Amino acid sequence: MFVHNPEHAGLCRTELHPALREVFTVLEEFAAAGRVGGCGVATWSGFQHDAFSVSELLGLAIEVAGSGEHHLRAVQQPVSLVMAGRSPLPSMAGAPRPGRAAGLITFGSSPLHGGELPGLVTYGLAEFIRPGASPGTACLLVAASCPSLDVVLLSAGTAPHWAVAKATIAAPLDPGRLRKVTDVLAQG
Repeated sequence: MFVHNPEHAGLCRTELHPALREVFTVLEEFAAAGRVGGCGVATWSGFQHDAFSVSELLGLAIEVAGSGEHHLRAVQQPVSLVMAGRSPLPSMAGAPRPGRAAGLITFGSSPLHGGELPGLVTYGLAEFIRPGASPGTACLLVAASCPSLDVVLLSAGTAPHWAVAKATIAAPLDPGRLRKVTDVLAQG
């Protein structure tokens, strides 16, 4: 079970952490009762805007559980070309790396930024990312190539789209190529 966008609750940082502690308390109770196997925090901007860090979330989970035997299992944040243009992709810096280092499953969401990106990416950029790639495939490829992610969340409206997505994530960019792409995007 994911706690979804807690940074959007309208609370300041000093109010948010106690609220998260309360949520983790309920989730630990659910886990003890066998209602959930684990939990995570899915955020759109919580890590980027310093609402919380992976270590703070882990600290809250440990505090609530009374030991390292907590049920916090995952972190999720958006990973897309939009994020690469603002700062290095989370594979290079940001929440997924500390999440993975802490033993959490790292999820990347919104690789097509809500479906907007394929219409914004030029064929030249898609070709730079991978020769012969369509804009949509290139966008998905960059997100799926982030080495610090365990899972990239995606959906497809048709079986042919799913086949293309599956083939795309099966052949990610190598780390050197991903670095070149993120360097070009960071230059604007």
